[in-house]
Amino acid sequence: MAAKIRRGDDVIVLSGRDKGKKGTVLKVDPKKRRAVVQGVNLAKRHTAPTQGDPGGIKEKELTIHLSNLALEDPKTGEPTRVGFKTLKDGKRVRVARRSGEEIDA
Repeated sequence: MAAKIRRGDDVIVLSGRDKGKKGTVLKVDPKKRRAVVQGVNLAKRHTAPTQGDPGGIKEKELTIHLSNLALEDPKTGEPTRVGFKTLKDGKRVRVARRSGEEIDA
């Protein structure tokens, strides 16, 4: 099955501590059905100093389940579901259900 949310997509968080936040998908793990979104689900990590890094307390994005994310509609900027449409040349593209706008350009 084709992925509805991919790396580089703009998404909106639907539930949890960061509900309503927007961000860009940095990484997707399809087997675990989780994604890392920029600026969402931040946690503080205490890191030891290394030769190239002074260490200290750093913020890091943790994974969030794909069911808690919705794609941002390219036309309206609101959360939307994703559908698929086959073009005449046989290529499948993702489509925003809310506006009908093609996501893959």
